[in-house]
Amino acid sequence: MKIVLSTLNAKYIHTSLSIRYLKAYAEPEYEVELAEYTIKDPSMNIVTDLHRKKPEILGFSCYIWNIEETIKVIKMMKKINPSLFIVLGGPEVTYDTKEWMERIPEVDCIIMGEGEQSFKQLLEELHGERNFTNVSGIAFRENNSVQFKPQRNKVDLKELPSPYRFEEDLSQLSKRVTYIETSRGCPFSCQFCLSSIEVGVRYFDREKIKDDIRYLMNNGAKTIKFVDRTFNISRSYAMEMFQFLIDEHKPGTVFQFEITADIMRPEVIQFLNDNAPKGLFRFEIGVQSTNDQTNELVMRRQNFNKLTRTVTMVKEGQKIDQHLDLIAGLPEEDYNSFKKTFNDVFKLRPEELQLGFLKMLRGTGLRLRAADHDYVYMDHSPYEILKNNVLSFEDIISIKQVEDVLEKYWNDHRMDETIEYLVSNVFSSPFDFFQEFGTFWDEKGWTRIGHQLEDLYKHLHDFLENAKNDDLDIVSGLMRYDYLRNQKYKPRKPWWNDALTKQERSKIYRSILDNPLILGKEFASKQLSEKDLFKHTVLETIPFNVNHYLQTGKMIEEDSIVLVHYDPIQSATSVYSAVSNELDSKVS
Repeated sequence: MKIVLSTLNAKYIHTSLSIRYLKAYAEPEYEVELAEYTIKDPSMNIVTDLHRKKPEILGFSCYIWNIEETIKVIKMMKKINPSLFIVLGGPEVTYDTKEWMERIPEVDCIIMGEGEQSFKQLLEELHGERNFTNVSGIAFRENNSVQFKPQRNKVDLKELPSPYRFEEDLSQLSKRVTYIETSRGCPFSCQFCLSSIEVGVRYFDREKIKDDIRYLMNNGAKTIKFVDRTFNISRSYAMEMFQFLIDEHKPGTVFQFEITADIMRPEVIQFLNDNAPKGLFRFEIGVQSTNDQTNELVMRRQNFNKLTRTVTMVKEGQKIDQHLDLIAGLPEEDYNSFKKTFNDVFKLRPEELQLGFLKMLRGTGLRLRAADHDYVYMDHSPYEILKNNVLSFEDIISIKQVEDVLEKYWNDHRMDETIEYLVSNVFSSPFDFFQEFGTFWDEKGWTRIGHQLEDLYKHLHDFLENAKNDDLDIVSGLMRYDYLRNQKYKPRKPWWNDALTKQERSKIYRSILDNPLILGKEFASKQLSEKDLFKHTVLETIPFNVNHYLQTGKMIEEDSIVLVHYDPIQSATSVYSAVSNELDSKVS
């Protein structure tokens, strides 16, 4: 029987680890073909491709982000071929399984929980007597009713065959994210998370994992993401893996981990700061809330002071980028409490701060006790909350406005100096800036259209102008500085109106050619010709002493000349500056 395992990933660059585990465990007795798509692919295109593969057994891995699109595909596939045996698995259908079997009559079987053993047992019955009562951990149809078989003992992870060595994956390793798993389970009991349901942590064989990582790197994998829920729960294990990756990594490879920051010991961070190459590691840290009452209600143990120590030490080491997560809508976290959480975490200045909204996942304690906090949430995935007893729908709308501009103006690092100045010197708090700007953005209807880079600068300028900001000249200067320094190539037409006339520009260039030391020794050493200056540099006036501000963080309002050199040979951008009156005095 032709067996096809499929899933709809959130993005093309993602890969499904789950269906690869099933394929590896089923072989060599059963040949399994993999077929991955994305949730953006038209359903008809997916159905057409799957039909061409002529499956007799078709499986789908289901999550909150793909279940609704997967259902569309399932229904069409069953209409085309009613004899097709369709099996589902994954976290979305592991809970409320009876409800899924009733909602999707086209599904013949659902595997609940860990699927490797159950899937292979199912294949044995499908190729034999079809006595599904012999299969553990499944729901199936028999005599017009849904039958359930409980799971047996968990699989021994050390015995699982590698899911990373399929020949058909090799050509894509450099283009997509490779997910790798070194443990299953989580030691914590956070009531909003599915990982809290599985008790204990189990580990894969360390040496096998290392061999798999070597294989992936040798075959071109560039981004390897560990999906362990808490990579650093065992200090000795984390240190061993960190040392291995430092010793044997290939240039250009990046490793991502989910860590629990408040249990990470300072000596581990110091080891990484001292030994890890810059950019090799990336940490994802779930903070979620800094409200102690909220954390207690969701059974989340967190020491924010220790978390702060970890994040600060890592940031000071300048080796590892950090991605911190917040969840809006947790129990008893009202709008003002969430504002405090946001400001507490933003104060750490993570490279990325992701603002998410609580999703009432099937099987979690928070969903089971939703009535305790008057939760109202979406009936369909992703089950995002609409309101609760302390957070109105209007509050959620407001926080979503913050999320939109936070992503564009902080996480994408398009104008770091500008945003830092605004949140530190102009607005009452970081949250106030993002909220006021987000509300303005939403009222303008900008959420519904795409934006070029120049548009983002113009929109921020429009907002500050509308707010009648006293610092508009200073902030506009910072925006011009950020825009020019972040370009890889000389921009053709900046987003602002040029303040210098052609004659003024020529006069300044002539001054620089006559005395290049005006812009410092580094600039003078480049020995740029007149042609180079006009062709590969941009001149701009800035209404403050740029060098002083960058060195001290203090603002002195005196005009500066900024020259930005876009080196076409080195593909590098360099910024040089001098105070205007000093330049004038040297010229005279």
